[in-house]
Amino acid sequence: MAMKGYLDEYEKLVIRMNTPRVVIDNGVCSSATIVKVDSPRGHGILLEAVQILTDLNLSIKKAYISSDGRWNMDVFHVTDINGNKLNDQSVLSYIEQSIETVYYGEDIEVNGLTALELTGTDRIGLLSEMFAVLSDLNCDVVDAKLWTHNGRVASIIYLKDCTSGSPILDSHRISNIEGRLKNVLNGDNDVNSAAKACVSMDVMTHVERRLHQLMFEDRDYEKRSKRHERDPMVVVTVQNWAERSYSVVNVHCRDRTKLLFDVVCTLTDMEYAVFHATINTSSDQAHLEFYIRHKDGSPISSEAERQRVIQCLEAAVERRASAGVRLELRHPDKQGLLAEVTRTFRENGLNVTRTEISTSCGMATNIFYVTDANGNGADSKLIESVRDKIGLEWLRVKEIPSVIHKKGDGEEEQQTKAVLVSLGSLVWKNLFSFGLIKSCS
Repeated sequence: MAMKGYLDEYEKLVIRMNTPRVVIDNGVCSSATIVKVDSPRGHGILLEAVQILTDLNLSIKKAYISSDGRWNMDVFHVTDINGNKLNDQSVLSYIEQSIETVYYGEDIEVNGLTALELTGTDRIGLLSEMFAVLSDLNCDVVDAKLWTHNGRVASIIYLKDCTSGSPILDSHRISNIEGRLKNVLNGDNDVNSAAKACVSMDVMTHVERRLHQLMFEDRDYEKRSKRHERDPMVVVTVQNWAERSYSVVNVHCRDRTKLLFDVVCTLTDMEYAVFHATINTSSDQAHLEFYIRHKDGSPISSEAERQRVIQCLEAAVERRASAGVRLELRHPDKQGLLAEVTRTFRENGLNVTRTEISTSCGMATNIFYVTDANGNGADSKLIESVRDKIGLEWLRVKEIPSVIHKKGDGEEEQQTKAVLVSLGSLVWKNLFSFGLIKSCS
């Protein structure tokens, strides 16, 4: 019995030693709340912390990431969506408790729902066709997210049966749903579409992380056509620091919500470990610098691999940076609602580039980012016409881009900035040289 008690105490000690410690400070910085996280170094630990902060719609203004031996020391400067410090004690407590415990992803209730994963070729009206098929098959869409990038589309949809409200479990019915949706995603006999429609077997993975994975698996980072040009305001550079066996990654782009999550998520899923990093934002610009290695401790080893990292990080930044007008639909939920709304979009020449669908207490809250058929900003008169058809009280314009960036605008300036900020690597190198930061072997 004494030995068992000793082992219990030892196990508790090991758990405490391997549990992240969180300190939140509202007094040090006048413009942001400081969240300090000390944790044992492990693959994905940084992503989990960033994930928790971004799921609360918090903005990470600055961050400093450092690994000393086998321990991570991360500092985040965060504000709410309005740029204010965090004063809600319930939010502060949630951050502490969530980071200090095992985190399993977004709080989406998947019990009682069937999850579908879809990838394929994007085209105008695709979303309308997808929801029309699901409505025809008596499926109720409870929650969904859809991203488009570089001519590709990825979506995760949570369904239940419209009549019974139960999950759809019958294998023949599931096979029929998958087949119908795959036909829609294949389009006009597009042999290169490599469409996918299947029940998700990975319901524990964070939804947005899974969307990144689906896009990555679909190789959306490869250029498909001249119609889908990369954003010239996104500049990614990768250099090797041979003396310390690090690869130094710099990302410079417009600042936006969840930017750090998207980049760290991609590096993590590409099997890279972040040993040191600095994140700075100023006005609408963001600069992120990472010192990375493979999980086995080696840096990037070839030009082909370097180019692939650049392409994948550019794609990670661009996927969520949807162009277009943000429309929000709040409407009592009913069968066929999404099919009706997206059909109206299609019939009026609006293209949906990103979608977030949610349903709670009988009320549907749906967000659509829309452009015209050519991917440009939709005319305000057209938007008002669509709102009038759907219902002015139900469909509202929530966000319109204040600046339209034409191709080439600011490209030279952004590349110059990227070169200048990459010199920040020298600061880190000097710190290593003088022994102020230890190398991790």
